[in-house]
Amino acid sequence: MRILFVSDVSIQAVIGGAERVLYEQAVGLQRRGHEVHILTRHLPEHRTDQETLEGVREWRYDINPSSGTSFLISTFRNGAFLFGRLQNEYAFDCINGHQPFSAWAVRRSSAAQGIPFVYTCHSLSFEEYISRRKKPSGFLGQGLDIFNAFLRRQIEKRAFAAADQIIALSEFTRNKLMAVYGIAENRILIIPGGVDIRRFHPMSGRKTVRNNLGLPVDRFILLTVRNLVPRMGLENLIEAMRAITRAIPDICLVIGGVGPLKASLIRQRDDLKLQDHIFFTGFIPEADLPDYYRSADVFVLPTVELEGFGLVTVEALASGTPVLGTPVGGTREILGRLDKNYLFRDSSPAALAELITETSRRFMENHERWEAASMQCRQFVEQHYTWEKNITDLEKVLEHVRHLRKT
Repeated sequence: MRILFVSDVSIQAVIGGAERVLYEQAVGLQRRGHEVHILTRHLPEHRTDQETLEGVREWRYDINPSSGTSFLISTFRNGAFLFGRLQNEYAFDCINGHQPFSAWAVRRSSAAQGIPFVYTCHSLSFEEYISRRKKPSGFLGQGLDIFNAFLRRQIEKRAFAAADQIIALSEFTRNKLMAVYGIAENRILIIPGGVDIRRFHPMSGRKTVRNNLGLPVDRFILLTVRNLVPRMGLENLIEAMRAITRAIPDICLVIGGVGPLKASLIRQRDDLKLQDHIFFTGFIPEADLPDYYRSADVFVLPTVELEGFGLVTVEALASGTPVLGTPVGGTREILGRLDKNYLFRDSSPAALAELITETSRRFMENHERWEAASMQCRQFVEQHYTWEKNITDLEKVLEHVRHLRKT
């Protein structure tokens, strides 16, 4: 097949979950013999309008970010124009949209009519916008904020309505689509995210790994890797560390990631006098992620909302590191399927402190128990959450909608 992925992100630099899913699926299908292209917006880090990355050709259109209106106009005009040119040259067999703006720019083009269209939903765009944006002050600012959220919702709604098939990464996201947009259940397939089990795997010699990363060698290490934004619940985790360190003095928390809350989180740590127990690494490059997962005794996911799937969860599990997570979104599905004892009762600091203390003590008292849990985590991912399985399922969907359009 000749496949076009349409996205608002790029695979040039994999810096988050959206980029990771796009990269693995596009490159994975290319390696299976399909001809794969990506259409996306021209981002600040891009130096060219077209680039071939691991056999996948990524095409970029210009946007005007000077205002919300100019951004939308340039997205719809330039995205549609670039698609028309590409379709005229390559005649795509199917289109897979990944985010609403570029996807709708392409789908509304007359050149897209008759081409099978699948939409992969990572999360609801307007909810992500509401969660991430800084709340404006003043009547005008609040009015524009409400309008922006409404507009995102309407664009996303149209992209879903135009899809032959919708893919969700979790049951949580499927239920959101049904509740918010009234989409029929039979139009939504669940294809969970995955993990590269060759790259993320357990290994011996953790002391050497810790030493190479500059982490404490002989302490019990908790790890979390998150964007430093409000929905991640990091404030609750830092607050929980006050009780955890009282119960287990020889424990520390490593926080990887960047974001607007960094200064306030560091200030919170310092106010609680936890400088010897909580360490911020900043952004962790993709190449270093496997070693960070392997260095930890327990990975913690303290999310308070909108955890559509959580690739970090399966990456940590594949690395043999047990994960404790809040019962939010896709985390409940993954950890509930593995072991419900890995789920916090809620996202409060007290709930986090209680289960982290209990689990850490159990593992510290009996390392063989930790080793058994580590093996269980690895085997669980091998069985349920590989990219090979994800790509196979996506390939079947694309073939199916292509066949339906032909008949």
